[in-house]
Amino acid sequence: MAFRKDFVWGVATASYQIEGAWDADGKGPSVWDMLVRKPDAINHGSTGDVACDHYHRYLEDIKLMQALGVKAYRLSLSWPRIMPNGIGTVNQAGLDFYSRVIDALLAAGITPYVTLFHWDYPLALHQQGGWLNPLAPEWFAAYTKVVAQALGDRVRNWMTLNEPQCIVGLGHQAGTHAPGLKLNFSDTLVVTHRVLLAHGRAVQVLREFCPQSPTIGWAPVGIVSMPTPETPENTAAARKGMFEITSKGFWVNTWFSDPAIFGHYPEDGVRLFGWDMPKFPAADMRTICQPIDFYGVNIYNGAPCADDGKGGVSYLKRPEGFARTMFDWPLEERSLYWGPKLLQERYKLPLMITENGMSGHDWVALDGKVHDEYRIDFTRRYLQQLRRACADGVDIRGYFHWTLMDNFEWAEGYKQRFGMIHVDFNTQVRTIKESGHWYRSVITANGTNL
Repeated sequence: MAFRKDFVWGVATASYQIEGAWDADGKGPSVWDMLVRKPDAINHGSTGDVACDHYHRYLEDIKLMQALGVKAYRLSLSWPRIMPNGIGTVNQAGLDFYSRVIDALLAAGITPYVTLFHWDYPLALHQQGGWLNPLAPEWFAAYTKVVAQALGDRVRNWMTLNEPQCIVGLGHQAGTHAPGLKLNFSDTLVVTHRVLLAHGRAVQVLREFCPQSPTIGWAPVGIVSMPTPETPENTAAARKGMFEITSKGFWVNTWFSDPAIFGHYPEDGVRLFGWDMPKFPAADMRTICQPIDFYGVNIYNGAPCADDGKGGVSYLKRPEGFARTMFDWPLEERSLYWGPKLLQERYKLPLMITENGMSGHDWVALDGKVHDEYRIDFTRRYLQQLRRACADGVDIRGYFHWTLMDNFEWAEGYKQRFGMIHVDFNTQVRTIKESGHWYRSVITANGTNL
């Protein structure tokens, strides 16, 4: 069985990673504009001040998307570009920018999938407590209303949040991402609750204020366990690995997705977290648990596991010299089979792969090309496994490659190149990599040539 006939083939980006123009035309600062100015916070002292200069070059970049043959583009909006202080005054120039981008995409035959929040939180709101402030979900709802009324006549497909695990775990616990906080565990649980409330409020607002009926999802990290070998006993262990909480951390699926989809925190997490659990009214869960139309998920790798012989999970050591990307992430293509399969088994929603890709050693060769055959091999392996999941009856609606073009990779600065388009950050010259030309052929064939 091939991918469904209406399968969505796309690419994804994030506003802070590509736009640049960090203070142009009335934009307010974000927490990332703050963090990049902190000594030693970012590799090589890099910033997103210019990045790919997409703010000024979006028409060129949309033409490149056309050259790749993509049918859909997952972009995010910069909250402080639209509302410089996070609340109150709307910066019309910022809103107009996104309106022009949407119009240009539609004119090019590319469907926009808009993510409301991909981490560039308004600095002004952070200075009022950020996600720890009880008003944070309503701040996000007010921003969502502005966006829905301005763009909802042309944008049908929406995602509320990108990777809430990273918002909490990296931004508020480890401190390696903006806003760079290292909160105690109980406070990070408060942040999680407020982030989830923001998701629920955004779904409500999109449904109320979008002029056309919206299709809404979100894009959490997919934490994947893979049975090795693929026996029934090991599959049961992988299921436990993906959906049981056994430690006080945020690299889990259920702590975020169970509230959003089932309307309650998972009981094992509640027991484990104990006194750290925040107190909240029952009405909060009714707000968090809003019907969504698809489950977006970002999957890059997974962990091989087996039954430990006692009804538990044993994670397996990878062999010496195992394949890995430049980011030191393991090559685990089966994650794009087992992740979707087990997530849909639990949450019963259509799936979108909202991110998948790899960082590589990419440069423009003497012949003027970027020979990233390893990215072709990586993506083919993963897409073959995604097709296998489709053949097994998993309802997968689309795939967004991360990413369109090389960009600012958060704390890694410009060290990591994930794009199918190479960017020379000194000249802003773009070069489609070999993988980009290959991806066009995959899209044209709807994946039958994998």
